[in-house]
Amino acid sequence: MPSALLVIAKQGFQDRELDGVRSALTDAGFTVTLASTEEGTCTGKFGGSEEATLALADVDVASFDRVGFIGGPGAEELKDDAEALRIARETADAEIPLGAICIAPLILANAGVLKGKKATVWDDDGEQAGYLTDHDALYTGESVTQDGLIVTGNGPDAAEEFGKVFAGM
Repeated sequence: MPSALLVIAKQGFQDRELDGVRSALTDAGFTVTLASTEEGTCTGKFGGSEEATLALADVDVASFDRVGFIGGPGAEELKDDAEALRIARETADAEIPLGAICIAPLILANAGVLKGKKATVWDDDGEQAGYLTDHDALYTGESVTQDGLIVTGNGPDAAEEFGKVFAGM
């Protein structure tokens, strides 16, 4: 059975995005593991509670067939997290499908894996799109953008579509 890792913030992951992406992956036959900065209970933006069974420092990218980053306000802190950046780089280097939704594409941009790649991001004020372009990504403004083995989505309304593309890569 294929496996997927979804990285969520300890505080403030986007509940709807996690639900939509996880549903698409499980519907496609994936087992889904949640990881965060540390193991244990994580709290969503809308009060949902999830258990991260893996700390980012313990993630072995080669153990997964997909690696995705879920957005929400807490994801912005992950864009400067050394372990999150390592996971993004190792996933891209290993040519394992990599995904990020909402503001989580900022993590991929900061990791350097979006250079020269088309990508989208949640962008309510132009700041996030600017961050992508400042890191040499080609911002599309689409709800979901796939470029090779990387897929990005722009927010909760795109979660199901993003999840289906991510599962089908």
